[in-house]
Amino acid sequence: MNKGDLVRHVAGETGMSRAAAGAAVDAVLSGIAGSLARGEPVGLPGFGTFAARHRPARSARNPRTGETIAVAASTTAAFRPGKPLRDALNAGAS
Repeated sequence: MNKGDLVRHVAGETGMSRAAAGAAVDAVLSGIAGSLARGEPVGLPGFGTFAARHRPARSARNPRTGETIAVAASTTAAFRPGKPLRDALNAGAS
């Protein structure tokens, strides 16, 4: 599913126009991104939690040349699924 598919799904489930559903999806994503940028986790009960995680600087190897390179520190987004989502994903697993 991509963003367009998600907008169509939201529009179909809520009866909103595609434009309104697109604005709603954009607002949700913007809110999540803004909170993560401020270092605040975003918890969605029953779904999961988004959090910003810091990755320290490290050294790595270029697989083509074997040369050691420096990888700068960075912050990335992480997602931890909630139990209801994990259960739904594993409902068919034996």
